[in-house]
Amino acid sequence: MAKKKTKKEESVVENTSVIEEKFVETLEKPSVQQVDNTTFKDLNQQKDQTIAIRPYFNPDIENMGLEKYRMNLYDGVYHEEQLTCLEINGVKRYVTGLNEFAPEVKVLPPELRKEKIKEIRRVVTQLEAELAQNILDPEAPDFWNKVKLLKPDNDALWSKLTIRAGNEPLYLDPKVDPYDLIKLYAIEAGGFSIVARNLNEAKTDEKIKFYLDKARDTASTRASITKLRNKALGSLQSMYDTNATKLFYVTKLIDNISTQYKKSTPNDIMYSMLDEYIYGTGGERSARKCAERFLEIARHDLGTLKVLTVMKDATEMKLLKSQRGEIVDVATGFKLGKTKEAVYSSLIDPLNEDILRDLIDKVEEYWNR
Repeated sequence: MAKKKTKKEESVVENTSVIEEKFVETLEKPSVQQVDNTTFKDLNQQKDQTIAIRPYFNPDIENMGLEKYRMNLYDGVYHEEQLTCLEINGVKRYVTGLNEFAPEVKVLPPELRKEKIKEIRRVVTQLEAELAQNILDPEAPDFWNKVKLLKPDNDALWSKLTIRAGNEPLYLDPKVDPYDLIKLYAIEAGGFSIVARNLNEAKTDEKIKFYLDKARDTASTRASITKLRNKALGSLQSMYDTNATKLFYVTKLIDNISTQYKKSTPNDIMYSMLDEYIYGTGGERSARKCAERFLEIARHDLGTLKVLTVMKDATEMKLLKSQRGEIVDVATGFKLGKTKEAVYSSLIDPLNEDILRDLIDKVEEYWNR
């Protein structure tokens, strides 16, 4: 329960404990529970939108069925986490990003460490002035002795710092809001396990639900995906214009139901399917993986593509089957290998030319219907 304010408290402005109490009260006031969602959303959208905490959606990871709707959380659900606190031998250390004595700062090379300490003191000086009217000299030898709020061991401050994120972007405006500046440094130091420091980090950790989106940094990552997709689309257009046979083979190798395509299937239908696949709206929803897989398949020459396509359709037509871990040619009973690569190697072996020829004849007969 917060202490009642007295006249004495109002007069003793320099008392550190009173300043800390006021700071904690101020920090607690914007709590989402005290305002309705509409008000919170309106205030959030007034902020500068170049920095935000955004939900990270990975369509390849099962998430209670939500991945089918391209969602991370159910509507109205939020994840809230307190700032990470490490305790060693009874000594607490919060991962704030504003502690020049933290291990991650100490291990930096001398020049980088010097610059990092300078940056930390500059930010701490700014925050102390804004939040506690405490004017500091960042060059002072006893700098940390004069810090009142941003001390690394100030449990009253750091234990109240939380991140509450949901399906809507949570915008941070560190140039205007000092609390957002504190959260920004804490996120970049790894102080919140639910928020990755950037988009690339979010992609490497299946447990991550959110990531820090800085417009400039994230744009670079997204641009690389766009370039890859455009390269795949260029290859598809070239294939459509000049090589219908290759378009046929690639379509069959990409689509899970390959036998639905025959030589009579219009090229426009195959083009449309591949176009959707490259954009990530087909079977897989990772645009990068789709574009990479398309380009990998499209690099093969016609001879290789034909054998791979025959293998796939022959399996669907039960001309090839798995028997005790081996892929077997049903007509001859010959064992071709245990893996797709081994089967391909066996079929292009001149000694097995008759088997390959027989499979091609049967599969092409089906294609020509």
